[in-house]
Amino acid sequence: MIIVGTGGQGLITLLQILAEAALIEGYDVKTSELHGLSQRGGSVEVHIRFGKEIYSPLIFPGKANLILGLEMQEALRAYSFANSGTTFLLNKEITPIPMAKSLSEKEILKNLNKINKNIILVPAGKICKEKLGTEVVAGIYLISLAAFLGLFPIKPASILKAIGKVIPKKYLPINHKTFKLAKSYEGGKEK
Repeated sequence: MIIVGTGGQGLITLLQILAEAALIEGYDVKTSELHGLSQRGGSVEVHIRFGKEIYSPLIFPGKANLILGLEMQEALRAYSFANSGTTFLLNKEITPIPMAKSLSEKEILKNLNKINKNIILVPAGKICKEKLGTEVVAGIYLISLAAFLGLFPIKPASILKAIGKVIPKKYLPINHKTFKLAKSYEGGKEK
């Protein structure tokens, strides 16, 4: 699995939660952070591999099972890791790039559809803002949703337990609410 986004979106925290959840389930886990300018706004890419026995943290081009994008334009950066079986789970959000023309949602989807049509768009930031008062937990929402949708072989209960181990105590209530909110999402509509 690859998670892409920008600095300040919590990708390293998401990586830690997923790694912890995989360890809870008894998997061998390897992770890697690949980023350029990871300060707020710079591109960040993290890789996680887990299974019976894992030797390398990096996902080879064309070998990703799941690409989770916290921002749609960043998903294009992970394009080379996708194949026809890869699932894209994307936050339906486009962040303007300083001194560059942002792509439209239509342009992004057109490019992603060249290799794969298995794209799940979720307005995670918008949902979290409306229901919880903050967008900052959109990443937690997306990894929780991925577990509920069965997009990777980690049980939702393990994600919840890992959130409890990784997230500082004072932020646990909002993260638990986010997890529960993700459970209520079903194909573009809340249950």
